[in-house]
Parts: sequence; C-alpha cells; structure tokens
Amino acid sequence: MQLGINLGYWGAGMDGDNLAVAQEADRLGYAVCWAAEAYGSDAATVLTWVAAQTERIDVGSAIFQIPARQPAMTAMTAATLDSLSGGRFRLGLGVSGPQVSEGWYGVKFDKPLARTREYVEIVRKAMTRERLSYDGEHWTLPLPGGPGKPLKLTVHPEREHIPLYIAAIGPKNLEQTGEIADGALLIFPSAEHLEDTAVRHLRAGREKAGKTLEGLDIVPTVPLALGEDKDVEKLADTFRPYTALYVGGMGSRQQNFYNKQARRMGFEAAAAEIQDKYLAGDKDGAAAAIPHDLIDKTTLLGSVDRIADRMKEYAAAGVTTLTLAPAGWTLEERIAALRAGTEALDRAGLA
Repeated sequence: MQLGINLGYWGAGMDGDNLAVAQEADRLGYAVCWAAEAYGSDAATVLTWVAAQTERIDVGSAIFQIPARQPAMTAMTAATLDSLSGGRFRLGLGVSGPQVSEGWYGVKFDKPLARTREYVEIVRKAMTRERLSYDGEHWTLPLPGGPGKPLKLTVHPEREHIPLYIAAIGPKNLEQTGEIADGALLIFPSAEHLEDTAVRHLRAGREKAGKTLEGLDIVPTVPLALGEDKDVEKLADTFRPYTALYVGGMGSRQQNFYNKQARRMGFEAAAAEIQDKYLAGDKDGAAAAIPHDLIDKTTLLGSVDRIADRMKEYAAAGVTTLTLAPAGWTLEERIAALRAGTEALDRAGLA
C-alpha cells in the first residue's frame, strides 16, 4: 500500500505551509499529492505550483469538477500538467454536488452518471491525439451545421495513458467508476465497512468491463491526528467540524452523499440528527451529535502503533493508496503527522 497526501483547498493563508508539506511528502517518498477545488482555489494552478517545486511525487486533482470545464479543456489541462511535471500527473474527476454545480457554475445537476461516462470518453479520446468527434446525449463535437471541424490535441503528454480517477461514494457511481476508471477516490472510508460501502460495487463494475480489481487504485482520504492513545477522544474532536460540515451540510436535505454514506455505515439516527441541527444553523450542536465511533472509524488517531494497526485494516480491505490529511495547528505538527504516516506504514509491514 502506498501513501498519498491531500492538501485540500488553498488560499486560506497557509499556502506556504501547504507547499512545505508537499515538499516534505516528496522527500519522504509519498506517492502522490492531491489538491481539491470547490468554489475557491482551483486545483490546476495549485498542482502546477507544487509540481514545479517537487521532484518525484505525483500530483493529482481530487478533483477537477466536471461542471467547471468542458471535457476538451480538461484533456488540454491534463496533457499540459503531465508534460510540465515530467509524467507525474493523475487526473481525478467528479461531478461535485447540486449546490455547487447549479449555484456556482450554472450547470444543471442531472444525470450525473451519464454525464461522467461521456466526459471520460471525450477526455480519453482527446488525449489519444485523434481528431475529436463525439455524438452523445450531453456533448456533440463538432456542433452540427456550423463551422466547427474535428480537431486534435497539439500538446504531447509525457505518457500515452494518464491515470484517470473518479470521486465516487454512491453504489451506482462506484460501480461505473470500477468499469471506466483507473482509480476511485473515496471519502469517509471505514475499513470495517469498506467492502460493503465501496469495494463490492467497484468489483461489480470491473467485472462488467471484463476485469478484476487488480490494477484499480482504491484511494480513500483519511484525516490523521497524531497523539497519545489515551487522548484519542480529544483527537477525534479535532475533526468534529469537518465531519459535521460533510454529513450535515454538504448538499441539501434530499441530496447529501456523505449523509447517506454515514447511514450505510449504521449511523442512521446520528446522521439524521447531525443534518437536522446543521441545516437549522446549529453547527456546534451538529458537531456535538457526531458519535465518537463515526469519527474514529473514518480517521487515523493516536500513536504510531495505533495508526499502523489501522493501516493494516485498510490494506486488508483493499486500499492500494491511502491518502492522508494530516491535522495540526502549526506546520511542525503537520510535518510530524506526515512523518508518523511513513513510520506507521513501515511498522505495519506495508512499505
């Protein structure tokens, strides 16, 4: 099992620290550095900045939002980043959510599976440097009856095949991801529940494509807080606002993928209470309503030995790249958590 690092969003006054974390991850031998985007910092610019100041670590979008870019532009960006980084780019895609898609980009959030499939097909075709034509439900290239003609990408990527990942959480999306992608980006992953909540759906998709799970990169992001085992409950409290935001407020009452994930893990009553309080404006109450067990199952908390034991569980559940989001109020604390990750991987016998 390899390790990755997730830098999250930029532009919050910690950009220098984020770059230092990426550079330390590069020095420690982490496999990939991911950056996110929502409606603040964009991932492409951040990844270019990181790639220019690192040497070996891959850089990956987690995610490029599908409603934000036409698929041909995503192919251009991926090819350019792969060329500039010397073949170190991983392309992660996702549909985002209804509020961002419709509120920020003005793109209707409908038929996300069909849109994702077409998007992936166009991106992949464009990056083969064939002349691009496509006749789908959501995209038609070139537009009929006009001056457009099939064009081909002029940039040469470093590699013939750039790894393509999809952020997936629902069963149907996971199955399609297994069918059409090289990797799956997961969030709120419990090793105990991973087979039921994710892996079996990915496996079904691979079987549709005539493949096995071999070769599919299963990549959950897991927050990490380093400390003494006797302080695990206190460490878990670090992630209460984060968990409350996703389970309670990331989406509408009808469409919150993370709330549904918590329910599938057996936290039905708690997920309902967290959402009720968050949507009513009681964010502190929502955070307080999160069961400790929900946080503990979806994070890495405590000593290096405890973290190593949990890493073994993730590896046994099928994880191939474990992406860490190290917590800390200072750069030194985040660096210490980063180093603890590599030490734990070694103690677990997974390096």
